[in-house]
Amino acid sequence: MQHTAQSIKGIAGDFPILDQKVNGHPLIYFDNAATTQKPGQVVEALRRYYEHDNANVHRGIHELSNRATRAFENARTRAAAFINARSAEEIVFTRGTTEGINLVANSWGAKFIKAGDKILLTEMEHHSNIVPWQLLAQRTGAQLAFLPVNGDRGLLDLTRLSDSLTPDVKLLAMTHISNTLGTINPVADFCEHARKRGIVTLIDAAQSAGHRPLDVQEIGCDFLVFSGHKMCGPTGIGVLYGRGELLEQMPPYQGGGEMILSCDFYETTYKKPPHKFEAGTPDISGAIGLQAAMNYLDEIGRNNIAHHDQELGAYAFEKLSSMKGIRLFGPTIGRAGLVSFLLNGVHAHDVVTVADQRGIALRGGHHCNQPLMRKLGVESTARASFYFYNTTAEIDRFVEVLREIQKFFGA
Repeated sequence: MQHTAQSIKGIAGDFPILDQKVNGHPLIYFDNAATTQKPGQVVEALRRYYEHDNANVHRGIHELSNRATRAFENARTRAAAFINARSAEEIVFTRGTTEGINLVANSWGAKFIKAGDKILLTEMEHHSNIVPWQLLAQRTGAQLAFLPVNGDRGLLDLTRLSDSLTPDVKLLAMTHISNTLGTINPVADFCEHARKRGIVTLIDAAQSAGHRPLDVQEIGCDFLVFSGHKMCGPTGIGVLYGRGELLEQMPPYQGGGEMILSCDFYETTYKKPPHKFEAGTPDISGAIGLQAAMNYLDEIGRNNIAHHDQELGAYAFEKLSSMKGIRLFGPTIGRAGLVSFLLNGVHAHDVVTVADQRGIALRGGHHCNQPLMRKLGVESTARASFYFYNTTAEIDRFVEVLREIQKFFGA
């Protein structure tokens, strides 16, 4: 049975790490955009695998290997269902969002991007969705272009989209939810505009996969990437969804065991996707833990999680807006469950340091968004990011601590 939006506020007990004190205060974990905590169900799935089924996959014929292989491939099937891919063969396991983007850049991009082509990004992209394309552009002679962000509100200038989708644009790569601004981009609309012009699309779903339903067929994207650790799963595991026709056309990303059909001293033939892109021993336990996380999230209900996220984001934005001497970033309405801000006269790192002394875990810095920070005219921000185990009472305490910080620094 799925939880209601109200009842999910009481399930912090599934997360043992949250039941502790930090610097003498009850822990309030507001760093979920960096990584989420893991419920006992995920920890138990990892423990069970290592205690009962640990073996390498695909190459063995003994019972433990058979169990591990079934569990690993079941996780792939589960990931396909989680995002409504047409087939499990469209799911490539990676180390995370970053590797997924690099795989596309180095495989699809190396084959299909050439000198004079354009790669269209947005000004709110994480470094992981900028640097791989910079490297590709440097190798091929392609150019990067960027859809602009409209000031502190953090919205993309949609009036510029049609003009930006010129015939020389071969790829549109963009984030679904900004990890700094909390902007929720209408990615299905962007993909529809790009598809009509024959432009390939990649969606960075690192901040959305564990926070709301995702349907790659509804979005209409060609590629989509996300990380397990941002959605209650283990670190070091992620998913690249690729439309089957494109994966078939792409060369291997890395070479080694697992991804071959046959190999001699001078020539190798490769397996079909997705195994063509999974050289070497994969993160078996990570995939198993990711499946447990997906099951857990769907038990709660991703619509419930999305509603709770937006409730907390709106509540925090309203509370912070009532303070004097604060600058807020991102949309005033329709934001995801995070708020980035600056207190006048107080460095973001000082805010995070003092908050930590009160038991509140925030994030301070450029959030791997340095180009966006420069666009906003700042070096860094402080960020509070929420998840379904957080509450409005924790936000009230957070605001109380911010007022104490302002008083301490005379801001």
